[in-house]
Amino acid sequence: MKNTALTHIHEGLGAKMLPFAGYNMPITYEGVNAEHETVRNSVGVFDVSHMGEFLLSGPNALALIQKVTSNDASTLTIGRAQYSCLPNNDGGIVDDLIVYKMKEEQYLLVVNASNIEKDWNWISAHNDLGVEMKNLSDDYSLLAIQGPKAVEAMQSLSSIDLSAIAYYHFEVADFAGIENVIISATGYTGSGGFEIYCQNSEAEQVWNKVFEAGAAYGIKPIGLAARDTLRLEMGFCLYGNDINDTTSPLEAGLGWITKFNKDFTNSESLKKQKEEGVTKKLVAFEMQERAVPRHDYEIVDASGAVIGIVTSGTMSPSMNKGIGLGYVTVNNSALDSDIFIRIRKNDVPAKVVKLPFYKK
Repeated sequence: MKNTALTHIHEGLGAKMLPFAGYNMPITYEGVNAEHETVRNSVGVFDVSHMGEFLLSGPNALALIQKVTSNDASTLTIGRAQYSCLPNNDGGIVDDLIVYKMKEEQYLLVVNASNIEKDWNWISAHNDLGVEMKNLSDDYSLLAIQGPKAVEAMQSLSSIDLSAIAYYHFEVADFAGIENVIISATGYTGSGGFEIYCQNSEAEQVWNKVFEAGAAYGIKPIGLAARDTLRLEMGFCLYGNDINDTTSPLEAGLGWITKFNKDFTNSESLKKQKEEGVTKKLVAFEMQERAVPRHDYEIVDASGAVIGIVTSGTMSPSMNKGIGLGYVTVNNSALDSDIFIRIRKNDVPAKVVKLPFYKK
C-alpha cells in the first residue's frame, strides 16, 4: 500500500482511510454530505496525489500523443489542457486522461491512479518515434482546491491573477511560497477551482498554506467519497465504472473528444461505428421514487426485459434524489424515456434526463 506525501496529515485529522488504486487514501472526514456541500458552497481540498503524471518530450512528442489519443492535441497552445482518452484496439478505452501543453515539444499527461502501469506500458509500446518519456507519478503531489470561493480564498498565495486562468487553462507560477507550481483550472466537481501540481517535498507546505489562506472562507479537507458524488452530479465519467476496456468513446457520449481529422489507435473502426451508429448509449437518469441506484444494478423496460446496466449511482446530496448513469439500448436512450432500475427484485421507475444533474 502506497502513501501520499500527506497521508500522515489525513490520519491526524481523523480521516477514514481505505485502500484506493493501491494507495492509502482519505475517503471521508466528517461525512459525505457535509463535505459535498462544502465544495458546492465554499471551498474544499482533495488530496489526489495518487493520480499519474507522464512527461513526454522531444520533436515527436505531439505525433505520439496524436497517435495514442482520440482528441486533437494539435489545437493545444502552451498553457492549455485537453480532456482525451486512449482508445484500445478492440473498440474500448485504455483510460481517460488530461493532456497539458507545457512547452513546445513538451506535454504532461495526467492519468488515473489505477491505470498508471497499464497506460505507461500502452504508450511506451506505441513509442516508435524516439519520444523521451518520464514517469513522474511517484515524485509529484496533486491537490484539488475546489468550490466557488476557491479563487478568492487562494489569491493571496500567488502573484498571478488566479481569476484570469480560464477553464482548462493553466499557469506555471509561484504558489504558497514555492516557485514553478502548475496551477490548473481543471477539476472533477463542476464547482470551479484549481488543481495544484507540486513536488512531494513541497506538498506539506502547500497544504498548510492553503488551509491558512482558506480559513476565513470555511475551507475543509474533502475525501474521495464526496469527490464521487460531486462528479456524478455533473455526469463526469469515472474510469472502471462508466468507461472501461469494453466501452467505446462514442457509446459513452465522448464523441466530442473523438476527432476523425487524424489517424489514431483504432480510429477506422470507431469511424465506422460513428457512421453505422452505436447499439448502446450511456444515459443519465433520475429516480422517480425515493431509491438509490447502484453500480451493476440491471436497467429494465416496462415489460421487465433487461435493457442495460447501471454504471454509477448515488443519492444526490444537492438534489436529494437518486441519480445515476448507465448503458441502455439505443431505442431506450432518448431524453424523457421511462426506464426502471431493478433494486432487490423491485423495478423502480426512473427517467432519462439531460446532463448535468446539478445546475448551479
